Amino acid sequence: MEVMTSPPEATGIAAELDRDHAHFLLQEMLRIRRFEERCAEVYSLGKIRGFLHLYIGEEAVAVGTMQALQAEDAIVATYREHGQALARGIPAGVIMAEMYGKSTGCSRGHGGSMHLFDIARRFYGGYAIVAGGLPVAVGLALADRMQNRARITACYFGDGAAAEGEFHESMNLAALWKLPVLFLYENNGYAMGTALPRAQAQLDMVLRARGYGIDAATVDGMDVLAVEAAARQAAERIRSGGGPFLLELRTYRFRAHSMADPDRYRTKAEIEHWKERDPIALFITRLRERELLSDADLAQLEGNAAAEVQAAIDFADASPPEPVEALLRDVCTPRETPEPTP
Repeated sequence: MEVMTSPPEATGIAAELDRDHAHFLLQEMLRIRRFEERCAEVYSLGKIRGFLHLYIGEEAVAVGTMQALQAEDAIVATYREHGQALARGIPAGVIMAEMYGKSTGCSRGHGGSMHLFDIARRFYGGYAIVAGGLPVAVGLALADRMQNRARITACYFGDGAAAEGEFHESMNLAALWKLPVLFLYENNGYAMGTALPRAQAQLDMVLRARGYGIDAATVDGMDVLAVEAAARQAAERIRSGGGPFLLELRTYRFRAHSMADPDRYRTKAEIEHWKERDPIALFITRLRERELLSDADLAQLEGNAAAEVQAAIDFADASPPEPVEALLRDVCTPRETPEPTP
């Protein structure tokens, strides 16, 4: 496996592609890209505080994998989860309000950018602790298995998590108990600012997964159709009783690790080289070649995304902050006064 300084080769496009579905995939990626770009703007204005990890460049991963998941499936994400949350259907307004720290946010403003949560959509975070979501995903899958529920738990994790003990423990237990977990490894080449070859002795994630008896595959994470096809195949295998599966998605973040990161650990040439395979630009070109996307179509999709994101910002701006007296809500279980002893 080569070092992640070069993008993978194009994997082609399906021979038959439904126009409506193609437009849906493109719309979803545009929603994420424009949302993240505006997040960077309002962060610079001080409306979003703390850390902000942008998903720009990785949109095909969230959009493609989400097509394989059903409403009853569970999702556990990392702290770079805005894209997954949007693709899952959490409204842009409540996501933006959460990042503003407002009471109308999906976590009532208590979590911020790294702790998006929506139990109604079975979106269980947003985990700021590296690899912290992996054992949670195993637990959710175990609960479904014990209660005979035909569900999948999808767990997104990154390069840093793959070096943590929780990764090995979670893979081992998922394999041992044949749990319905879809491990989604977002390989963007860096664990924060550390290139993988500097920290990982074994770069072949498929080989590492098979060491636990878990089937695995690698896919071009810059190709939304390739991601969708691979995710659907993996999900179907899990649903048919095949046990856990690991899908490595080779992608790249165009922005720094976070807005606070000076991004001095990689060259501008490397970034520009990867931008040649921008998942959105690549998909637009392919759709145009198939005569499935006109200038008017693209303008409409871009307009939809811009309007949605602006409405989300307006909603967050107008929303009230969480009252001070509610800041301990959901932190501790209320203490009940014991009954007096007779």
